[in-house]
Amino acid sequence: MRSSARKGFGFGITSGVITTLGMMVGLTYSTNSSIYVIAGIAVIAVTDALSDAIAIHIGEEASNTETEQGIWIETFTTFISKLVVALLFIVPVLIFSLETALIFSIIFGLALLTVVSIILAKIEKRPAGKIILEHLLIAIAVIVATGFIGHYIESIKNNL
Repeated sequence: MRSSARKGFGFGITSGVITTLGMMVGLTYSTNSSIYVIAGIAVIAVTDALSDAIAIHIGEEASNTETEQGIWIETFTTFISKLVVALLFIVPVLIFSLETALIFSIIFGLALLTVVSIILAKIEKRPAGKIILEHLLIAIAVIVATGFIGHYIESIKNNL
């Protein structure tokens, strides 16, 4: 696989998991509504995938290190991977209770990040443990932070 495609997929999958999980946790704790969580996932899947794809595109054009074809491959793979990964998180919300869907989604998301980290470690010929730990800690920090934000918003909502 071309390095531009690997970069797009790596970025899209990682950003899709972390962004979607953060949004899911925040919306679950602040609304406790499956329909709002589904709506949030759908909106973020499209808008954030497009936003990240164009940001990658412009960043690569500015760095002038990639061919025009490589830039478009990276743009497309970023968009598709982020869109698909984010939309996958709708499935558990449709199948399970919101609380169970959230737990399932966190486990699925962290597992997906682990797989991406292992692949990255193999490509870079580095030990996987440090890379996995680094990426999972960042994702967990996002999950915890958005959980606190969701709880805070819920408490404000109850006091209005």
